[in-house]
Amino acid sequence: MQKIIDINNGVARHPLYRLAQPVNFTACDGECLAIVGNNASGKSMLIDIITGKHPLLMNPVKYDFAPSKAKMVYDNLKHITFHDSYGTDDGTYYYQQRWNQHDIDDYPTVRELLQQAEDNARKSLDDELALTDEEKQKVHSQREDLKQHVSRLFHIDLLLDKKIVMLSSGELRKFQLTRALLSCPRVLIMDNPFIGLDVNARQQLHDLMRVLVTQTKLMLIIVLSKTDDMPDFITHVVEVRERVVMPKITLQQWNQQDHLSPAHVLSPEKMQRIINLPYSDEFNLPEEHLADEVIKFNNVCIRYGERTILKDLSFTVHNGEHWALSGENGSGKSTLLSIVCADNPQAYANSITLFGFKRGTGESIWDIKRYIGYISPEMHRAYLRDLPAIEIVASGLRDSVGLYLKPKPEQMDICRFWMDIFGIGQHDKTTFLKLSAGEQRLVLLARAFVKDPALLILDEPLHGLDLYNRRLVKDVIETFCKRKNKTLIMVTHYKEELPNNIDHSIFLKKQN
Repeated sequence: MQKIIDINNGVARHPLYRLAQPVNFTACDGECLAIVGNNASGKSMLIDIITGKHPLLMNPVKYDFAPSKAKMVYDNLKHITFHDSYGTDDGTYYYQQRWNQHDIDDYPTVRELLQQAEDNARKSLDDELALTDEEKQKVHSQREDLKQHVSRLFHIDLLLDKKIVMLSSGELRKFQLTRALLSCPRVLIMDNPFIGLDVNARQQLHDLMRVLVTQTKLMLIIVLSKTDDMPDFITHVVEVRERVVMPKITLQQWNQQDHLSPAHVLSPEKMQRIINLPYSDEFNLPEEHLADEVIKFNNVCIRYGERTILKDLSFTVHNGEHWALSGENGSGKSTLLSIVCADNPQAYANSITLFGFKRGTGESIWDIKRYIGYISPEMHRAYLRDLPAIEIVASGLRDSVGLYLKPKPEQMDICRFWMDIFGIGQHDKTTFLKLSAGEQRLVLLARAFVKDPALLILDEPLHGLDLYNRRLVKDVIETFCKRKNKTLIMVTHYKEELPNNIDHSIFLKKQN
């Protein structure tokens, strides 16, 4: 059997990025693999070894990409990380940028980036491969057929003229997948491909992957933290457990194991500690602003150029209510939340009241943000600074990206409290970019809770979390909402992720 990827007792060169034992891993022709494991188990380290990002000290990775005629690993192996990135590495992106029209002009459109990817793939084919004109035409035809199929499946035509920075998380994932497939790789590695996608898009992606692995020579490797997303066309599973790569097993063997989410993981003692937390005079609403109406939208309309995001939207959230906000990808969920969180300047052109403040009547954005705890894909994307985790948590006290004022000792104690609640207390001094993506998400969740906010806004908070940590976060949310005068808005595309105390819901329809 052809071994497309073969690692035999491999040890990474860099001592900080080694797995606990030498790596043995094979991916054979005809297999479709899932790499699974808890947060911080070492899945990303294994992928970095497979892709050559972390070279091995001895016994280097062996590749056999036949029948592909491309020689370079880069041309044959593509890795989509789905890290909520807009593809810019200059560090200039900030998490309100998506809502500020004048700051996005320099970003390319989806059309431009897809055309660039197609041109690069064509040039690579023409320049590097010894193919006849007939063979080249055949490959070009296959790529065009695939492009048309993916475009129809994901309605890419609706995204072509959008700036890349304006894409929602789900739209961004569709774009990244389309761009990667245009190069027709021999091996495609996808990191948590289903997160951020609505129900229909998840099914579309599932169906597309099935077609790719059954009707083409593409080898697919998917990395999953949320193992109940396991596609049924997977043939083999490799678990990474405490930085040890376990032997490859069949999907049937995997399914015979117990992978159920625990009923509860937050201890009764910690639940009680959350409920008994003293209320802060600084971050809790004064009596005159304990309005029954926490949020009130009156015929709100949001447009960017010719595109309408929200149209004549009216709703009211009352004090103590717990809302689920849902809708398909690109329907305006994150835009709605950006208005509530005072990140979107179009709020001033609409009739909006928050905490009794009517927007545009003299209040500052900090008057609004003071009472809100917030996490979102945009926020995670904006944290590119390698600061100690506890400083990231403490930045939530002042709603900043980074820590500019030294917190008081009692405030640092609260930061440690929430890090302990989310199971990351041991990482208080670990810098943010050295944490796994799941651990980073837990740090940002602690940041959202740190000032005991009156309004908790959680935009897809469980991205990249394993079964245990997803249950932990649900426990924390449910417990926190038992405190008085706590209002919640949560976005997720998975109904089972919603806490049990949800009592209201709103569904946004995508505008034409």
